[in-house]
Amino acid sequence: MTSTNLPEAAVAAAPDTPAIPAAPGASDAPGASPGAALVAAMLGFALITLDTSVVNVALPAIGADLGAGMTGLQWVVDSYTLVFAALLLSSGALADRIGASRAYGVGVVGFTLASVACGLAPGLPTLLAARTVQGAAAAVMLPASLALVREAYGDPVRRARAVSLWAAGATVAVALGPVVGGALTTAWSWRGIFFVNLPLGLVALALLTRVAGSARRPAPLDLPGQLTAAAALGGLTFAAIEGGPAGWWALGGAAVAFAAFLVVETRREHPMVPLGLFRDRTVAVAVTAGSANSVAFYGMVFVFSLFFQQVMGLDALGAGLMFLPMTGLLAGVNVLSAKVAARYGPRLPVVVGQSVAVAGLLGLLTVDADTSRAAQALLLVPLALGVGFSLPPLIAAMLEAVPAERAGTAAGLLNAIRQTAGALAVAVFGSLVAQGMAAALRTSLLISAALLALTTLGALRLPGRPGGRA
Repeated sequence: MTSTNLPEAAVAAAPDTPAIPAAPGASDAPGASPGAALVAAMLGFALITLDTSVVNVALPAIGADLGAGMTGLQWVVDSYTLVFAALLLSSGALADRIGASRAYGVGVVGFTLASVACGLAPGLPTLLAARTVQGAAAAVMLPASLALVREAYGDPVRRARAVSLWAAGATVAVALGPVVGGALTTAWSWRGIFFVNLPLGLVALALLTRVAGSARRPAPLDLPGQLTAAAALGGLTFAAIEGGPAGWWALGGAAVAFAAFLVVETRREHPMVPLGLFRDRTVAVAVTAGSANSVAFYGMVFVFSLFFQQVMGLDALGAGLMFLPMTGLLAGVNVLSAKVAARYGPRLPVVVGQSVAVAGLLGLLTVDADTSRAAQALLLVPLALGVGFSLPPLIAAMLEAVPAERAGTAAGLLNAIRQTAGALAVAVFGSLVAQGMAAALRTSLLISAALLALTTLGALRLPGRPGGRA
């Protein structure tokens, strides 16, 4: 499942969004339609979001059909998330270089074909390869989809409304994803969660034919930084999932790759990740707290998806419905959080939100096989409310803390690190589940609560009321 605050997190996921101007005359080109650009972009963003949120509830069915153990199921989730996170760091620059409309078209084609390959996969290796391609395509699609919207609407007021609609589509996808995934898996097969992307992708491509072509803009690509970052993230996740001697070798390789990444980024004229950003206190707090939020949310959705089916005996649809109370409230919480932050500054909503999430995690420690289904579903709500309430102000505070010309880079960096944290949570918590569900559930809850509690203390250093003392 993807981020709990899709409108804000999605904007943050697009590295080049603050720098994208409206393309002169784009919406006035022959046959061009701003509405078509908006709907096409919404469909693409919803596809990316839906694909992450439908998979969790289908994992037991995938494992039973393909003979995959817990390690294989972890890779089904993380092969997508890791590639998406790693390539997100430079995909905005790629969209600038080849034009947003071209990048979006390439991304949608790649994502759709990879989805079909996932649905047809005869075994786990083929499925993982196709999921990797999906993640790469999603990384290309996301910043390009937002660029399409911004280029299509020259008027700032109409553009702001369009961006809100673009983000709202993903919020709906996040809420419906577990239910859709459960329904398709129960009524048809786990393969249906991937085949459903085919008609949606074709509609997005048809709409793209009515969108004006985007201009190409020079943008530096940091290929050495991209390669070393991907190697470091991949090695770290492999070590967490596989363990054993191979895991230790992978961990050593990840350390070497990370050291190389630091050297590359300090020497590049246009680094993919300006390391100086981390010297800012607000940036450091936003990255660490945002990562803790992702560990808690991604990790708990993964673990409870398995718990509902393996321990409670629910089918995939029943498991998806268990998440509906928590996901259905996210949009309203995001809106409320933005209003509170505008009035009181980011510190209050972040501290309150993360404290609520910690309380929710501790409350979930009471869940076992004898807990009623209604109680289980309701006990998940505080976690979602807390994370959804704290994350938008974190993102806004980080963007406010960096120079305007680096806002897009900082936003893409934050979302990439959060996606990586979520992938590592799946890796670590999945390894715990392999040793026994009861102990894994308790341990993963305590780890998540501890990380959130520590970063809540750090959030006390965020700016307070606007215009007042920090």
